[in-house]
Amino acid sequence: MVVFPLVLLLAWQFLCGRGHDHDHDHVQSAGVALLTEAALQWRGPLPCGQWDCDCTFNQQRGCCCAANQMFRLEDHSFKRIHRLWHDVISLDYRVKILTDYSRISFNAVMDPSNSNMIYGPTLPCFGPFNTNVPIPYSIVSFSDGHAYNPSLGIFTAPCSGVYVFSFTVYSSVGEAKLLYHKVQLMVNGVVAVSVWENNREDFEDNANQVVVLQLQRGDQVYVELVAGRKLCSHLENNIFTGYMLYPDTDEDEH
Repeated sequence: MVVFPLVLLLAWQFLCGRGHDHDHDHVQSAGVALLTEAALQWRGPLPCGQWDCDCTFNQQRGCCCAANQMFRLEDHSFKRIHRLWHDVISLDYRVKILTDYSRISFNAVMDPSNSNMIYGPTLPCFGPFNTNVPIPYSIVSFSDGHAYNPSLGIFTAPCSGVYVFSFTVYSSVGEAKLLYHKVQLMVNGVVAVSVWENNREDFEDNANQVVVLQLQRGDQVYVELVAGRKLCSHLENNIFTGYMLYPDTDEDEH
């Protein structure tokens, strides 16, 4: 069991030792031949540890004993680099989302000139209509991100995330008039929240709603007046606001 280690020791002396006479090269060549013959005649297990000595002695005599280990290391390194590259791309996308959509907000009010004046010049009103109508909050004090369309009164989510919306409803009909309104916040045509007033005694009223919504890119949010209802007097007190709370950084990168 000690023959092969002894052969390796002799190999070290022949290959790495330095002679000082003119016969050194001849002796070294003879030693290499001797070691090669001894190695080829070896029939026991190869005491190589993790080195692939079987490759050297039985398959390709000129191959590197560490080739398989190097190939495994190369594959492992490639997989790690691939994962790191994917993580870098994902991080870059998330940073872009956070920076590009960090300022999305708007504040808009109704334009009193949008009233239909059906109650005379002293009582301008918006409505009533025979169908639900989006309220055009057309006077915009600020709009970061340009996601709100004042012509339509519609906010379109530029990216997925969590948003906060609020609206204030005000109406005043004067004495002997019916305070009769219902306003609702819509998300893609579906009611999210609403406020209403059916009152024959109180001639002035205001209401507020605040809602937090999880939106997908392209979702539309708007406020509408329900059919048969009206908003009267000081229409500029009707306000619609919204802003992004935070974006969804797990949104599909493609």
